[in-house]
Amino acid sequence: MSRKALVGNVTAMLADADFLVSDRCAVRPKSFDVAARRGEDLLLVKVLGNVDAFDRATGAEMRRLGEYLSATPILVGMRTRDEDLKPGVVYFRHGVPAIHPETLYDLLIEEVPPLIYAAPGGLYVNIDGDTVADERKDRGWSLGQLADELGVSRRTVAKYEDGMNASVEVAVQLEDLFDRPFSDPVRVMTGAEEVREADPTPEPPDVDPDDEHVYGVLSRAGFAVHPTQRAPFTAVGEDEAEPRVEFTLLTGHSPFTRTAQKRAKLMGSLGRVTGTRAVYFTEGDDEPREETVDGTAIVTMVELSRADDPERIRELIRERSDEPAEA
Repeated sequence: MSRKALVGNVTAMLADADFLVSDRCAVRPKSFDVAARRGEDLLLVKVLGNVDAFDRATGAEMRRLGEYLSATPILVGMRTRDEDLKPGVVYFRHGVPAIHPETLYDLLIEEVPPLIYAAPGGLYVNIDGDTVADERKDRGWSLGQLADELGVSRRTVAKYEDGMNASVEVAVQLEDLFDRPFSDPVRVMTGAEEVREADPTPEPPDVDPDDEHVYGVLSRAGFAVHPTQRAPFTAVGEDEAEPRVEFTLLTGHSPFTRTAQKRAKLMGSLGRVTGTRAVYFTEGDDEPREETVDGTAIVTMVELSRADDPERIRELIRERSDEPAEA
C-alpha cells in the first residue's frame, strides 16, 4: 500500500470514529500528517509505511507539540525494516507510541485498547500488582510458591506485586493459574506515559533570526513563544497575559507568496481542530491583501510595528482569526 493510500485510510478511520480531522499537512516541513480531535482527545498523527523512517528530530518535535497543545503524538505504520508491526501491540519510536492501523481501529472504533507493548527484550504487559498479591494471598500461597509456579525468583514475584511489568509469557501463566486477567491496557490516548521513554520533553530549537522581531512583539503582548522546527507553523504562542482565557496561537511568518497563502489555509484548518487561533505575519505590504485566509489572521509586519499597544496586536488577531472551537 502506498503512503498516500495509507494516510487516506487512517484519515477515513478517524472520521468514522467521530473525530474532527484537519486538512492533510501537504507543505513542508511537516512533523505530522493530520490533527484530529474528539471531545478532549486531541491527536497529532504521523503515518509511515516503515516506522523506522521516523527520526529522532521528528519525534522530539511531535513530543514538544504534544506538550504545547495538550495533544497525544502518535505514529501509525505497517512495518519496521525487519518485521511487520503486530496488531494489538504498542511500539515506541523516540518516545512516540507507534501502532498498526488495525490497533488504531480497535482503539477508536471498537474501543478496545491494546494490552501489549514492545520494549528491548520482547513484548510486555502492564501487570496489576495489587490484584496479583490479593489472588496469591487468597490461595494461601507464599511468594516462593508463586515463583515456583511461574519459574521465576521470589524477588521477581515481589517486583510484579510492586508494579513491575511482566513479559507476555508470564502474564499468560498468571491468567492460566488464577483463571482471570491481570493486564492493564496501554493508555495510548494519553501518550502511553507509563511505558514511554522517561526522557523530559526535548528542548525547543533556536529561534530563527528572521523571526526574532515577531517573537519579541508577541512576547511583549503576553505570549510565551515556542519556536518549532518541522511543523507547518513556525511557533506556538501560549497566552500568559490572560491565563483564564484560552488564547493559544499557531504562527507563521514570511512574504505573502502563494506558498504562504497555502500554509495559512492549512494553519486555519489546524487551528479549528486544535482549538487555537492561527496568525500569519507577512512581509512587504503596508496593508494585508487579505485580512483572513480560511480562518487564519493575516497581519503585516508594518501593522505589527505600528501596534505600540500590545492589546492592539491581540485585537487584530481576535478580529481576523476564527474563534477557537470548544473541545
